[in-house]
Parts: sequence; structure tokens; C-alpha cells
Amino acid sequence: MTLSALAINCTLKASPDESSCSLLLSQAERELEKLGVACEQLRAVDFNIKPGVTSDEGPGDDWPKIREKILAADILLLGTPIWLGHPASVCQRVLERLDAFLGEVDDQQRMVSYGRVACVTVVGNEDGAHHVIADLYQGLNDVGFTIPANGCTYWVGEAMGSTDYKDLDAPSEKVTKTNAMLARNAVHLATLLKQSGYPGASE
Repeated sequence: MTLSALAINCTLKASPDESSCSLLLSQAERELEKLGVACEQLRAVDFNIKPGVTSDEGPGDDWPKIREKILAADILLLGTPIWLGHPASVCQRVLERLDAFLGEVDDQQRMVSYGRVACVTVVGNEDGAHHVIADLYQGLNDVGFTIPANGCTYWVGEAMGSTDYKDLDAPSEKVTKTNAMLARNAVHLATLLKQSGYPGASE
């Protein structure tokens, strides 16, 4: 069974600038690729994602083609840096556009996102990764994604420090093992959901 994953990098840096968020996402993707998953990563800031809560906010809106990629993938990786203790504003914009899924349901009240797995990656220079992950988990679950056990990976530097994740010589053993666990659990869950989806509302 072939699975695919889409990683959305919510760094505030446009391509091709180096991004710690991109690095951690890429490391998680490599673990997925070891398990046979086809991966693609995009940076949200490289697109014109208009504000709103619908799937198409009109002329010039790039969200519809991103939405198409999300729904074509079995696994969504949502990555964000921490700014002022919160997910990046770009990440919030992505969540707001995913809100449209709440009203996009079939005749058994299953959202178009049902049957898809979502995982989270977070980087930052201060504590707050657990808070950010909790916020993203709640939002992704609200709009129909399924979160696997240990479906997150993160790195935070020393409080009030100046070292970025991309400045490290190599990822820590713990981050590497966590990336691998995320990948295994995401693939396991996505495979199960592909074999047998949610039943939906009873008649």
C-alpha cells in the first residue's frame, strides 16, 4: 500500500532562506521515506494564502491548490516555529483555512479530511513546544484529522538563548528517535485508516 505525505512549513522565511522548521520537517520526512512514504514539502509563505475560513477566497487565492494537495495526501505534517510563545501567524492562517472542512461533509457527516493522519513539528528558542503542539493538535482534530500516538517532534533551545536548530552540528539522539517514532506511528495509523475508514453517523 503506497502512502503519501504533505509537509506544510509555516516558517516566516520565504524560500530559499534556511529554516530550522524546514530542517526538522525534512528529517521527519526522511523517516517517512524510509517506510516507503512519498513526501512533499511546501512553505506557506511562498503562496498567497488569503485570510478567511472558506476553501476558496476568490481570485489570486493559492489555498485551493494547497487544499488539493492536503486531500491527496494520507499524512499531513504541520510544522511551525514558536514566536512569542505561540505558533507562527502563518500557521494560524493555515488552520483558519482548514476550518472550511467543518462544513464540507458527506451524507454521514464525515468531513473531507476524515481518514487522514496529521502530525506536528515545532522549533523555537524558548520553552512552549508542548503548548503549541496542544493548540495544533486540537485544531487539526477539530477539522477531522486523526492524531497518532507520539505524533509530534520538537526542539527548543536554551531559554533566552540565540542558537537555532539549524545551527546545531547534528540532531540529538532523542530528536532522531522521536522523528522515527512519529513516522512509524503515522504510517501505521494511515494504513489502518486506508484499509477501514470511519463509519460516520448512523442512519
